[in-house]
Amino acid sequence: MSGGATAAPAPLRAACDAALADPLLWPQDAGSAMGVQDRLRPAVRTEPLAAVRTVAGLDVGYAPGDDRLVAAVVVLDTATLSTVESVTETGRPEFPYVPGLFAFRELPPLLRALRRLDSEPDLLVCDGFGRAHPRRFGLACHLGVLLDRPVLGVAKSPFVGSHGPLDRSRGAWSPLRADDGAEVGRALRTRDGVKPVYVSVGHRVDLDTGCDLVLRLSPRYRQPEPIRAADRLSRSSPIGDDRNGPKGPQRHQPA
Repeated sequence: MSGGATAAPAPLRAACDAALADPLLWPQDAGSAMGVQDRLRPAVRTEPLAAVRTVAGLDVGYAPGDDRLVAAVVVLDTATLSTVESVTETGRPEFPYVPGLFAFRELPPLLRALRRLDSEPDLLVCDGFGRAHPRRFGLACHLGVLLDRPVLGVAKSPFVGSHGPLDRSRGAWSPLRADDGAEVGRALRTRDGVKPVYVSVGHRVDLDTGCDLVLRLSPRYRQPEPIRAADRLSRSSPIGDDRNGPKGPQRHQPA
């Protein structure tokens, strides 16, 4: 494109398929996986969000005492917080449990679920980290770069960094700073007197608009409603026996 214009992102399904089909994105050892993170990290962009009408919450649940998993995606209308669409994908992890490398374990089933959505959410919200990560490239960054979509990380506890004291009132926040002093996210209180959540940029969003949206999406509980809905769905969905490989996603009617 001329004039320095940015090309429009590919449709969500096509972007998911392209990411899943590239073997260079899915190494099987930790050293190579860190190399992929280092290679993709410069592509992360921080920018204000435009109008957000729908938000997809993403979460992955695991069967107790087993290695089977279910990836859940729930799309909510931001004005009403009603469910627009939801899907699940069952399978088994394709990468070992290594802190800091969860994207290689959880993104494949999440991408397979996302590709089945009929809608195109304006924002994806992950139960996890973006820039607030040892290599500044957590799951939210990884997903955002692969799909070129706005993605925000919202976690229940910090992975890296520390922050100062917060006022006890809803909306209070403090910068989350890494050991080198860089601001990698924010501790944000979404309920009066309740522990904060930890918000970090994944891709194509900034902390100001991201935190404002997290507050809008958390009218009653500590966690944003899209993540709570995805967590409930991942826990309630039958994982089943997938010895013959991952099952196709299940589509769930809005309640």
